[in-house]
Amino acid sequence: MPESQQTLTRDRILDAAQRVLVRDGGDRLTIASVAEEARISKGGLFYHFASKQELVEGLIERYTREFDRLLEAADGSPGSAVEAYIQSASRSDGPASRGVIAMLAAVIVNSEALGLLRRKYDGWNERLHSDGIPPHVVSTVRYAVDGLWLADTLQLAAPSQNSRAKTIELLKEMVRPYRKG
Repeated sequence: MPESQQTLTRDRILDAAQRVLVRDGGDRLTIASVAEEARISKGGLFYHFASKQELVEGLIERYTREFDRLLEAADGSPGSAVEAYIQSASRSDGPASRGVIAMLAAVIVNSEALGLLRRKYDGWNERLHSDGIPPHVVSTVRYAVDGLWLADTLQLAAPSQNSRAKTIELLKEMVRPYRKG
C-alpha cells in the first residue's frame, strides 16, 4: 500500500474510533466496532493497529502531533503560544477536540496511555507558562479553553458559535496587554 494511502487509511480508522467513542462510549470501543465504522475488515484494521492499545496510542499520537504543530507555529513573541492555544478552541470541530477523545480513550484502555498524554500536556502547559504572560492569565485561559474542548466533545451544553466567538475574544483581550509589552 503506498505511503499516502496508508496514512489516509490510518486517519480513516482513527476518525472512526473517535466517532465510536463519542457516539457509543468507551465500552463500545472495540476492534470490531471501529472496523465496521471505518468500513474496513478487521484484518485491514490489524494491519494498521495490532491492538486496541495501539489504536488508542494512535489517537493520542495524532492529537499530540497536531497540537505540537499548533504551538510550534507561534512566532515566539510574548503571548503567541497562549494565543495559539486560544485559537485552537475557535471551532467546535478543531484539532484540540480530538485531544479530549484521546484522553477518554486513554482512561478507558489503560493508565500507561494516559501517562503519555499527561506528559505531553505537562510540556504544553510549561510552554504556555514560559510565554511571557502572567501565570494567572495563562491558567485562566487554559482552563477556559479546556472547558470549551470538553463541552464540544461530550456535547455538554456546548456554546453557540456567537457565544464561542465572544468567549474567544474575551480570552484574547486578557492576553493583549502583555503582547504589546
